[in-house]
Amino acid sequence: MTDQPILSLRGLAKSYTGKSGAVTEVLAGVDLDVAEGEFVAILGFSGAGKTTLISAIAGLVEPDAGEILLRGKPIKGPDKDRGLVFQSYSLFPWLTVEANVALAVDAVHKDRSKAERAALVKQKVELVGLAHAVQRKPAQLSGGMRQRVAVARALAMEPEILLLDEPLSALDALTRAKLQDEIERIRKEEKRTIILVTNDVDEALLLADRVAVLTPAPAARIGQTFTVSIPRPRDREAMNEDAAFQHLRKQIVDYLGVLNSGPASGGDSSVPLPNVTPLDLAPPPQAYREAAQSAVENRYLEFFKLRKVYPTPTGPLTVVEDFDLLMDKGEFVSLIGHSGCGKSTVLTMAAGLNAISGGGIVLDNREIDIAGPDKAVVFQAPSLMPWLTARQNVALGVERVYPHASKGERRDIVDYYLDRVGLGDAKEKLAAEMSNGMRQRVGIARAFALSPRLLLLDEPFGMLDSLTRWDLQDVLVEVWNRTKVTAIMVTHDVDEAILLADRVVMMTNGPNATIGKVLKVDLPRPRDRKALLEDPKFYQYRQEVLHFLSEYDHGPAAKAA
Repeated sequence: MTDQPILSLRGLAKSYTGKSGAVTEVLAGVDLDVAEGEFVAILGFSGAGKTTLISAIAGLVEPDAGEILLRGKPIKGPDKDRGLVFQSYSLFPWLTVEANVALAVDAVHKDRSKAERAALVKQKVELVGLAHAVQRKPAQLSGGMRQRVAVARALAMEPEILLLDEPLSALDALTRAKLQDEIERIRKEEKRTIILVTNDVDEALLLADRVAVLTPAPAARIGQTFTVSIPRPRDREAMNEDAAFQHLRKQIVDYLGVLNSGPASGGDSSVPLPNVTPLDLAPPPQAYREAAQSAVENRYLEFFKLRKVYPTPTGPLTVVEDFDLLMDKGEFVSLIGHSGCGKSTVLTMAAGLNAISGGGIVLDNREIDIAGPDKAVVFQAPSLMPWLTARQNVALGVERVYPHASKGERRDIVDYYLDRVGLGDAKEKLAAEMSNGMRQRVGIARAFALSPRLLLLDEPFGMLDSLTRWDLQDVLVEVWNRTKVTAIMVTHDVDEAILLADRVVMMTNGPNATIGKVLKVDLPRPRDRKALLEDPKFYQYRQEVLHFLSEYDHGPAAKAA
């Protein structure tokens, strides 16, 4: 690195005018210097203007004020000295990997011979580990492989600065980890200046020399910059036990918490919850009800030798096998494992949405065979009626399970849970007008409002940036603490699994996936994220889960990444 910055941002500002004529100030006075060969991660909330900032650096967006200097000279539009990789893979579907990369090479290296250009394409494709797939088309590639093509294409331009706009956010955790390793290898081999836009604190600490935090919109700016002095190479498992990593991680999380300390994630409710019991739409037989002496507390939910087989053109495929688990009433279990290990398959069978091939699931002394409101499900994509308001979406389920309650009582139930998830001021807002985070809050409110016997959460925050995800995790913790509903949550996020659960159930890789390990989380409730980061037990639990996932970091899923 040299003392002279390769890139300087001075007072960068950008506003947009909406259809109504209202002006939104996205960036206001962004100042940042980047040294040659430095890796800088820009961390920020969803909607903070991270993409606007990286697009301005790339020359795709013209700022309203301020300047962007490359080696002391103002940039003038896009150029080959800045290579940009977007969040979505912008590939030509009818071209091979080789041809997609060659397009960029032919466009920016016209002064080189055909043989030199071909050698450059070959070298960059090999650099990102796609030599075996050079003749494949995008439709024949996994999401991770497509993003590698995009990285190869940007590198083939031989830019002075590589710009990465959340390139890994749409990928599953395993593929994301593998591409993080690829980016680190590229940094080491290419010695290039890299700017990464991300919303993942761990990703920033794993890869960057410095982490610059963008304040929330509107009028975002660089609030605080943290130097990452953790020695390279950085190993995920080793970093977890590193005191410097733990301290720096806590500093950044605390700072983000301060920036996000405006509206509370969850809210109190001025509406008392009516004392009404939901209608049992699938009651047990009369003889059973007469014989019952007390409510079931232990073995409330039982998975016994659960098995799922799917037919395929090459024969039956066993996805899940011998899945055995007992849960007590009011217990919260996190289900974690690599993509393709059958987590969601287990969840959909528990919901009655997926036929069971072998074994069985018993909930409150009755076998699960059909779906119903006694088993509430929150999916990754918010499943709302876009033409209905938040209140109307929640009311749909409440009216079904509380037909015996008065209209006022049903309305109070709806309002109580919408208040609890922090939507007290948005009850009349249409789902179509809401952000993904707000829609998922409605989904959580709707699930709790059903007063289900079992709450099933299938990566409910998987589509959200990690900062919005933290917010909704806190909402979920707060509402669950009040209801103590029996719950299972599928997740890829280690911190999320530990924060929420009484036990973390880890699944082996598919096919023939089963339970590999069960971790009891002995942390006091209610749990606070900041307090957890100071508890040595938290990092011990984190290490156990990370080690298990590392042991199973192989097989078809890994190769497809």
